[in-house]
Amino acid sequence: MNSSSSYDVAIVGGGIVGLSIAYTAAKKGSSVAVFERHPKAQGATVRNFGMVWPIGQPAATFARAMRAREVWLDLAQRAGFWAKPGGSLHLAYHEDELNVLEEFLATTRHVGYKCKMLTPEEVISRSPLVNPVGLEGAMYSATEVNVDPRESTEAIAAYLQHQLGVQFYYNTVITNISHPCLESNTGKWSAEQIYVCSGADFETLYPETFAQSGMTKCKLQMLRTTPQPKGWELGPNLAAGLTLQHYASFAHCESLKLLKKRFAKELAEYNRWGIHVLVSQTRLGELTLGDSHEYGADVSPFDKQLINNLILKYLKKFLKHPTLEIAETWHGIYPKLPGKTEFIAHPENGVTIINGLGGAGMTLSFGLAMDVLGVTQSLAY
Repeated sequence: MNSSSSYDVAIVGGGIVGLSIAYTAAKKGSSVAVFERHPKAQGATVRNFGMVWPIGQPAATFARAMRAREVWLDLAQRAGFWAKPGGSLHLAYHEDELNVLEEFLATTRHVGYKCKMLTPEEVISRSPLVNPVGLEGAMYSATEVNVDPRESTEAIAAYLQHQLGVQFYYNTVITNISHPCLESNTGKWSAEQIYVCSGADFETLYPETFAQSGMTKCKLQMLRTTPQPKGWELGPNLAAGLTLQHYASFAHCESLKLLKKRFAKELAEYNRWGIHVLVSQTRLGELTLGDSHEYGADVSPFDKQLINNLILKYLKKFLKHPTLEIAETWHGIYPKLPGKTEFIAHPENGVTIINGLGGAGMTLSFGLAMDVLGVTQSLAY
């Protein structure tokens, strides 16, 4: 598609939220342009596990996550990137962890979570790499999907450009919007509808709106190993007890109070840095490990080796592994609106800000885009 100066839809931000709006709008038949300040997406979209994680969503947003999951699996085939619907295991090594999992299952049967409890023997048969020592049981969830965010983000953008006619303007910083106009130092464009999906960049556009929103930032630290030996497969994504106090899906469980009380006493350093430990595996066999959560507007650019050490220490409690040779460490920063699943604002007619998905951008963005653009039926065809 040739560059134009006018579009039905213009999107500021080429991360997963922006790509989701672009995909949904293009599927509806709109002409779409995406403006990204970097040569390619560099923010939280590519600095995460690559997990589509419906099990972490409470009843209010679980259906949205499942709609997004359907899009992910369809796009993986059409855009040609790796996606593995391998599910997840929440491992319990203490009676209070098992109690939370059993209460979760008993109180959410109406929601549609595809979960079941497993005995220790059933866990090991499904994932022989789980440490059996002290294992009380686990909850298996069938809905989680793995992608490599670095690969999938570029593949989706290429698919949108070449198959759906979306125009991408990389290395283009939109510095001013006055609907219907968008302006950068390199040009001007217009659009009937403008969506600002700028992630952790609160300052460039509509800073007053963000200042009044209550939004904050979250810094996370993550690690990735070298590829595991050939044939070594993790199986389902793995999580353990700390994860139960992190995700909103478990927040209603009364038994969580006792669990949190024990963690506050035994794992205070983990709570201090907001650490819970997840493990996923890439197409190449690398293990992605993390993560921590430090909140505030003043995000430190300096990573803490202490946090990485704590993540690895906890990991060794539940995973048997041939090697933990670390190939990469990094941090990501994402926006979060405490107590909310997203931030949507309309600072002027024809302009919509979409932000604040917290750590659930991969899980919710495609479903949220359908809600924002009023799409009620599946886009997978």
